[in-house]
Amino acid sequence: METKSVFAAIVGRPNVGKSSLLNAILGEKLAIVSDKPQTTRNRITGVLTKGPVQFVFFDTPGLHKPRNKLGNFMVRQVGESVGDVDAAVLVTEWDGPVTTTEKELVESLRASGVPAILAVNKIDTLEQKERMLEKIAAFSALLPFAAVVPISAKQNDAVDVLLKEIEAFASEGPHFFPDDALTDQPERAIVAEIVREKILRNMRDEIPHGTAVTVERMREREEADLIDIDVNIYCEKDSHKGMIIGKKGAMLKKIATEARGDAERFLGIRVNLQCWVKVKEGWRDSENLLKNFGYTPTK
Repeated sequence: METKSVFAAIVGRPNVGKSSLLNAILGEKLAIVSDKPQTTRNRITGVLTKGPVQFVFFDTPGLHKPRNKLGNFMVRQVGESVGDVDAAVLVTEWDGPVTTTEKELVESLRASGVPAILAVNKIDTLEQKERMLEKIAAFSALLPFAAVVPISAKQNDAVDVLLKEIEAFASEGPHFFPDDALTDQPERAIVAEIVREKILRNMRDEIPHGTAVTVERMREREEADLIDIDVNIYCEKDSHKGMIIGKKGAMLKKIATEARGDAERFLGIRVNLQCWVKVKEGWRDSENLLKNFGYTPTK
């Protein structure tokens, strides 16, 4: 049986459901999800092997106007992803006009020459089909998409249809990852993202984007079927540190408890998760700190 592989970038403006789509495709929670924009910072690679075909996905940060060096890094991830793939999946919502950001993204796709599929997300909330058709027509006037697929990433509706459209761009050759692989990201990176998701879900808007998470230690106690994980949460202000810790440590305990549950499901082992909060003023504009936290800033 001839094997095939296809590399696809999932792109779109912030908060349209890119990470939810990746998780629905994989059947596992790999990319973090929240109702706040710019949740994803790094390009997350997800791998799905279905028989002879291996799909490799890049879930990119939402395209936005950068305000600091971290923002520059996030926008660069989008450009690099589009240049490395066989196809791009542009995710949008069924309602509303085509935004300026989306027009810029379409122009980038046109310039790259990469085949593009339009995934119209959140049809589980569809109220007026005519408005979705208007949105599709507006996008189609900007770029000749290889396919248009209305989906609900949240409800896993028509995601299989989208996969078939992506498969059309697969090339014969060996698989790049083991057939049981889920991601190329190290476990430490996934655990750090899990903790950051819980901060995003539980904290006020101005705090989460000023936080970074690093895993300082992961050590398995084989005799106890347990893994010890030490995590540092970095924020930019002393006042933010106090908010993250919360009254009598309540907020930090809530974040750690929720993160531990997800980490145990991902790692398949009991987890002893310890979290500490530290202040690093201005880290989002410090090239050295960005590198230390796993982000490579643009020059």
